[in-house]
Amino acid sequence: MSMKAYAAGLAATFTLLSASTALAQTQIDWWHAMSGANNDVVEQLSEEFNESQDEYRVVPVFRGTYPETLNAGIAAFRANQAPHIIQVFDVGTGVMMAAEGAVKPVAEILSMGGTEFDKSQYLAGIAAYYSRPDGTMLSFPYNSSSPILYYNKDIFEEAGLDPETPPATWPEVFEAARTIKESGAAPCGLTSTWLTWIGLENFAAWNNLQYGTNENGLAGTDVELKINEGQFVTHFQNIADLAADDTFRYGGRTSEAKQLFLSGECAIMTESSGGLGDVLNSGMNYGLGQLPYYPEAEGAPQNTIPGGASLWVFEGKSDEEYAGVAAFFEFLSQTEIQARLHQVSGYLPVTMAAYEATKESGFYDENPGREIPITQMMGKEPTENSRGVRLVNLPQVRDIQNEEFEKMLAGEQDAQTALNNAVERANAAIQEAIGN
Repeated sequence: MSMKAYAAGLAATFTLLSASTALAQTQIDWWHAMSGANNDVVEQLSEEFNESQDEYRVVPVFRGTYPETLNAGIAAFRANQAPHIIQVFDVGTGVMMAAEGAVKPVAEILSMGGTEFDKSQYLAGIAAYYSRPDGTMLSFPYNSSSPILYYNKDIFEEAGLDPETPPATWPEVFEAARTIKESGAAPCGLTSTWLTWIGLENFAAWNNLQYGTNENGLAGTDVELKINEGQFVTHFQNIADLAADDTFRYGGRTSEAKQLFLSGECAIMTESSGGLGDVLNSGMNYGLGQLPYYPEAEGAPQNTIPGGASLWVFEGKSDEEYAGVAAFFEFLSQTEIQARLHQVSGYLPVTMAAYEATKESGFYDENPGREIPITQMMGKEPTENSRGVRLVNLPQVRDIQNEEFEKMLAGEQDAQTALNNAVERANAAIQEAIGN
């Protein structure tokens, strides 16, 4: 045999072996809702896991916004075409918990992979939110976040405001927004993503206000909302008044308003800490502050509640596939991975070890404000008002609330009317969802 023929035969053999190895790998499908800089992180983490071993291959697939991804997952499960892993935003927790027979608890998954899940390794507030009342962890807390305040330092300076001192209370925020608008430093003073998550759910927790009965749904599914009274009405009427002259500008129901901030159109934004990656990539001279509160609210500031999302595992897969899911979750739990995910994305480090490692590295000293999302959530022992919100149909309830907010911001109704309508419609929807 000639050397040329030998080389060709050897190459063919290697090709066959390579193909055989590839075929032997168990594919794990991961549907997610991460876009922009956070999508890059998902792709990188999947690639690193795939390169770290040769038994499994995680394939990430972007399925749109958080609500779109949840709806796609539900439809796929009903059609027996569900992925192995789906990223579900915090408000979908009640929906997934109620989906009997559709999901397999993450604690069980890790046990199948030979690892016992130690909940004490994770930030307590995050672990509790994604667990059953008996403590069983149901989903893996991949990207947890807390809402914070972002501001454009250059615009603050141009408007004559102190660029090193972010406004701490809502009255201070409103005053700064008006100053910016009146000075002409920016067309818009204030915007916010997620008016429901930030403006209602976290607003209630941070100001220690009751969102709904039955401990906001954590103590039982029969819940009546209490968001049409007191400080809620005051806050949203303030927002409506600012919107009337475009000092406040509405971007959309989820994270769309982030573009108003990144473009320099609006100078102040309340947004998830998980939005930090895109702010960093923009090159903006930005500052961070804690979520604003009302100084007259008793006990405020209290604590924020988790946002972001967790990873749920669908039923109906093989033991081999579940072993692959377990291996991926173990990979994601590594201190190095969690610390890096926190530092590059703005999401919270979900493990205590990653938080402590980040702190010891001097990261927070070098990056002022980056510890704010963590201290907001861990600062105080949660009250009945601040443990979280869990409704069996929270995505539907948020849609109702958004519809009423949009009418308010368009000048069609005042805040009291908007919140009255939201409560009446949402309570009816909750009763229908629980079968009453």
